[in-house]
Amino acid sequence: MIAALIVFIGTYAVVALGRLPGFQLDRAGAALIGASLMVAFGVLSLDEAYRAIDLNTIVLLLGMMILVANLRLAGFFTLAAWWVTARTRHPASLLAAIVLVSGLLSAFLVNDTVCLMLTPLVAEMVIALRRNPAPYLLAVAMASNAGSVATITGNPQNIMIGSFSSISYPAFAAALAPAAALALIVVLAVLVVAYRAEFLSRAGFAVTLARPRYHGVLLAKTLIMLAVMMACFFAGLPPPEVAIVGGALLLFTRRLKPRRVYREIDWALLLLFAGLFIVVRGLEQAAFTPEVLAAAGRVALDNPPVLATVAAALSNILSNVPAVLALKPFIAALPHADRAWLVLAMATTLAGNLTIVGSIANLIVVERARQQRVEIGFWDHFRVGLPVTLITIALGLWWLS
Repeated sequence: MIAALIVFIGTYAVVALGRLPGFQLDRAGAALIGASLMVAFGVLSLDEAYRAIDLNTIVLLLGMMILVANLRLAGFFTLAAWWVTARTRHPASLLAAIVLVSGLLSAFLVNDTVCLMLTPLVAEMVIALRRNPAPYLLAVAMASNAGSVATITGNPQNIMIGSFSSISYPAFAAALAPAAALALIVVLAVLVVAYRAEFLSRAGFAVTLARPRYHGVLLAKTLIMLAVMMACFFAGLPPPEVAIVGGALLLFTRRLKPRRVYREIDWALLLLFAGLFIVVRGLEQAAFTPEVLAAAGRVALDNPPVLATVAAALSNILSNVPAVLALKPFIAALPHADRAWLVLAMATTLAGNLTIVGSIANLIVVERARQQRVEIGFWDHFRVGLPVTLITIALGLWWLS
């Protein structure tokens, strides 16, 4: 048990910090080392480590990554940014369009990849319009977090929760899509109030942009596949099976070399998930005795506000994916587990808006913005993220009640 605790704490410390100080060890590497040490110290056998990896989560995430890679290579995200810019004439309407596009795409595609694609496009667009880029980039991050609440395929933690809970795709969306819609409205309203000088002026703008190039055949094929996959999800077919079959069929083409798609896949994220599954399983087996689980039940985790508070706190200490894995053993033991899984999905995702380190999506936006010479500091994010998080989680709890 001592070995399991040491490995768990060390792994999650690096995951929370993002990198081991003084070394080049990143989150994925820390998860791999932690998983191997669980086996080396005898906490888990190699066979138990293999079984700890939730392949449904890995397969679903991989399938969605292949789909998003094809959308990017087809020029879909560039085309979406052009479409938004060409139809807005005022900063407030541009902000609303960015919130809508980021939130809607993140509801069905993995939000981290949406942020990865949209951030440089939005940054270039608003800089060309000579606007303050900060609120628009915050809109990308916060709307992607808010919109991704809606479905199982919205973000990595929802993908895991869908696998752990066996809640169907339609049931998950019916429960949380309205909460996501409310959260998007809150994101828009808080950004407008926080940046009143930018959005409440009467000054508009006019811009003429050339239509971007895109790969018409690949785009049409990928959008058709996306529609088919969404229909299968809502029809109740197993999401991992649908995602991997759809992703695999997209590789069947004469126009696009598969290695270009492979370069777009975040293999490090898949490795991070696999390692964390093993680390958490090692701690669960060594330390989470029936007595410990019973004690957790007495903390009232079956009470939605208590669970949401704990989940939100852990999400901003560990990040939301590790927070879900850390809480998994306790949620599974609760009497009303389905409701608890939905609260966990809502709270860990919306809590990601509180600070820059609250979600991977935020970190992606901040780092990609820096590459465009746009600095978004901790307090720039926090002064908007605090009211957004408090209001959206409260509304989410109200809706789920």
